[in-house]
Formats: sequence, C-alpha cells, structure tokens
Amino acid sequence: MNATPRWLDADEQRAWMAYVEFSTLLGDYLNRQLRRDAGTTHADYTLLAQLSSAPDQVLGMSELARRLKITRSRLTHAVNRLAEAGLVDRREDPADGRGQLAVLTDEGMTLLEQAAPGHVEAVRRAVFDALSREQVRQLAEIGEAIGEALHGVESAEADPAVLPWRRR
Repeated sequence: MNATPRWLDADEQRAWMAYVEFSTLLGDYLNRQLRRDAGTTHADYTLLAQLSSAPDQVLGMSELARRLKITRSRLTHAVNRLAEAGLVDRREDPADGRGQLAVLTDEGMTLLEQAAPGHVEAVRRAVFDALSREQVRQLAEIGEAIGEALHGVESAEADPAVLPWRRR
C-alpha cells in the first residue's frame, strides 16, 4: 500500500463533493416521492422492480440480494415485510431444497404499475431534465466505468464473503 495518500486535486474534490451532495439529495427525493405517492420506500420499490423484470417475476433470494447489493439478512426482513403486505410471496426453491424464492404477487405488480408513472416522472424531473443528451450519455459512461472499476476492485482485493450480498 502506498504510504503517501493520493489526495484529490481541486477538480476531483469538486466532482466528489457534487456526487456526495446529489446522491444524498436524490435518494431522499425519490424516497419521499414514493412514500407520498405510492406508500412505499425507494428500497422496496427497487426490490419489487427487480422481481417484475425477472422471468415469471421470481428470483432466488441469493440472486435478489446480489442484484440489490444488500445482505441476505436484510433482504429476508424486507421480503418478510412485503409478504405480510401481500406484495411478495416466499417459497422454497423446488430445484434447491435449501433455497428460497421471492415471487412478485399480483398486488405487488399492481403497486408497481401504479407507482411507476410518478416515479419515472420524478427521476426525469430530478435527473434527466437537468442534463443535455450529451451529458446523459456521459453520465451513463461514467456510471458504467465506475461500476466496472468497483467490480474489479472487489474481485482483486476483497474476500467475496465480505461483500454485503454474500453475508448472512
């Protein structure tokens, strides 16, 4: 490990602080919008959306945790809460007697269908209306590059067991 920190220069510091501010504000804004308009949280909406895009609206719990980048324990609590609300079913995986499946219910799909128009409008208003087409393209490229770098760091440096979606 390098003994001398590689401090951020002025442009990097500006970019980092802008990211920290907008990511915090955006998360709060989307959470408030979904709570107000659909009675759900952004985290729950994202979980339901992941299930809605899966074949037959079914995912194994481990795969769902991986996609959401959360611990399986946290996912279990969320799925149990959503199951109590009738939005998700939980069943044993017939292909793996030890595995569990999360299944989007008709009520969960209805909630998504009702929430999606307002949510996409909130995303558009908060993010895409503020950017030019070129900036949208750049944002996608920047996000993909950082995502790739983080996947590379995780693979090279981290014990896979410490990744949140692999923890119990």
